[in-house]
Amino acid sequence: MSDSRFPVGQEMDVTYPAFKVSLTLLSTDRLRFEIKEGPFARIETVDIEVSSLGNGIFAVSWQEKDGATVVNIQDFDRGTVRSFATLRGGQFLRMHGTFVVTRPADDVSDDRPRRNKGLVLDAMTSLFRHHDAASVERLYAPGYIQHNPDIAQGRDALRAIVERLPADVHYEPGMMIAEGDLVAIHGRIRGWSDAPQVVVDIFRIENGRLAEHWDVLQNEMPAGAGTVAMFDPQEGMRGARPSEI
Repeated sequence: MSDSRFPVGQEMDVTYPAFKVSLTLLSTDRLRFEIKEGPFARIETVDIEVSSLGNGIFAVSWQEKDGATVVNIQDFDRGTVRSFATLRGGQFLRMHGTFVVTRPADDVSDDRPRRNKGLVLDAMTSLFRHHDAASVERLYAPGYIQHNPDIAQGRDALRAIVERLPADVHYEPGMMIAEGDLVAIHGRIRGWSDAPQVVVDIFRIENGRLAEHWDVLQNEMPAGAGTVAMFDPQEGMRGARPSEI
């Protein structure tokens, strides 16, 4: 991710334990902050340097008129800011805050859907194509919630299922739809039941892992005259960018 995804124009109110500050991201080179109350109260526009750390996270650094230096780790996926400031007198502050957006960026850019689709595709093929039970800890959140009543709750139950999968269980991914923290994937699985099944799996992603799951399964029926197949392995290529193929 480059700094071209930095949300220029966004205004946000950051709440730290000791005070609040309003930030306006004027460009990839300039930022305005306003602290309305307390010993740090002032308004200032500063020159900044923006470095992308990936996954919607940016390091933003600047020096203020009085010589204070600040580094913000701004996480736009999670709405958090970690701030490290050295004040003029040498005092060093470490602060963690949350923010709310009061004005959206000029060009809204959300990279989560693309990343989340990659996470879901990795999970479905690792578990149900490669039968890699060890990947459960890597891909699924510790408090994983399962909405399929035939499957017990938690990662341990999921790992046990993968460890017992027959060798002929094979998953084929199809089209995917993602928005915010949700991903739906259409696919076909063989060997799970007596007949091949077409399934829609829906996942909620939290902190880069799969946190919650819903699914709907239907036995695959062959296409008849004048009908269209329930599943096509090539459907996942529709609308994909070259880098995703």
